[in-house]
Amino acid sequence: MTAHIEPITGRYVSFDVAGKRCRVYFEETGEGIPLVCLHTAGADNRQYRHMLCDPDITSQYRVLAFDMPWHGKSYPPEGWQDTEYRLTTELYVETILSFCRALDLDAPVLIGCSIGGRIVLQLANDHGAKFRALIGVESADYQQPWYDTSWLHRGDVHGGEVCAALVSGLVAPQSPALHRHETLWQYMQGGPGVFRGDLYFYRVDSDLRGKLNNIDTKRCPLYLLTGEYDFSCSPADTLRTADAIPGANVTIMSEVGHFPMSENPQQFRKYLMPVLEEIRDGTTALPA
Repeated sequence: MTAHIEPITGRYVSFDVAGKRCRVYFEETGEGIPLVCLHTAGADNRQYRHMLCDPDITSQYRVLAFDMPWHGKSYPPEGWQDTEYRLTTELYVETILSFCRALDLDAPVLIGCSIGGRIVLQLANDHGAKFRALIGVESADYQQPWYDTSWLHRGDVHGGEVCAALVSGLVAPQSPALHRHETLWQYMQGGPGVFRGDLYFYRVDSDLRGKLNNIDTKRCPLYLLTGEYDFSCSPADTLRTADAIPGANVTIMSEVGHFPMSENPQQFRKYLMPVLEEIRDGTTALPA
């Protein structure tokens, strides 16, 4: 079989977050409208590799997927060994906006899944004017926790294996075995305590119920895409959230779970492509 080289370029960018220098790894490809991709808790930008290699997307969008500090190929900030990693709303927002500034991205589209889907709502509410459009995948203003985080950082438990076990049920039964196991492998490789630290944001620091009154979907379109098999962020959670946001565009996706872009990329693109085409062709005013 002939060798195949993918079009993805990987590089590092250094910028300050919360007063600390961070060396952040990102991958990109394509030309056109910037499309920034946010990975899920405890994972990394590999979840977006299929979008990065999709010529129908990259012919219209410059796709950028970065590893949050502490994740994937991005290092923790200096002095990490004396701290406990804990992702807060403020830190998450600053990291995303700092990345966009560092790359000098003009009116980017942003897509985020899971914790990325939650922070999309925060960005829509507080910083919508900075974005061309926002896409929340598995996104809701709140989910009732269903897991015990004490298992996620213990010396007598294999952290990677327990993280993968925790999320394994969130993958839809129709998802191809290859992509299912790739998705779980990413969770097996997370740093000690990182998944637990991300879930502090998800469980404790980001209850957005009744706090999304500033979202203006006429200025910054908001798309919410949720898999029918996701019991962490259920379709009911997303629909409830959208009911309080005038103009939010909601789609419940069949045959996918909590990780659509990595667990079943071909099924996901059936729902994503119309959204990207609408954003590309939209007449909504661009951010000032």
